[in-house]
Amino acid sequence: MLAAAQRLRRSSDFAAAVRAGRRAGRGVLVVHLTLPGTPGTPTDVSPKPARTTAAKHTSAATRAGFVVSKAVGPAVVRNVVRRRLRHLVRERLADLPEGSTLVVRALPAAAEASYPRLGADLDAAIATARAPRGRRPR
Repeated sequence: MLAAAQRLRRSSDFAAAVRAGRRAGRGVLVVHLTLPGTPGTPTDVSPKPARTTAAKHTSAATRAGFVVSKAVGPAVVRNVVRRRLRHLVRERLADLPEGSTLVVRALPAAAEASYPRLGADLDAAIATARAPRGRRPR
């Protein structure tokens, strides 16, 4: 389980991450990654969790959110996919810079994907989103 400070909860936070973040799709999922100090990153998005806790945070935490639509399957299948993704992301949050925002969107094929396949696609998508943008050859 992700700590409250590491979860995206507000729809405005999701929208800002999707709008300003770098998108990378690999296999059965799409990742939107917003790195701190990225030009065009909105400043009106609160780095604080939706609920305040007694613990004090000295710096902006790396946060993650998940989008698993009804196209993935019924509620039981969506929750299984969300739990798998949450567990995979929890292991990888420490590798991202402080203050990053990560949104993972599951595609319908994620319902049949194995745990290792989800992990491989997540690693590839995060690596692509973190890579510096280069000009595409024409």
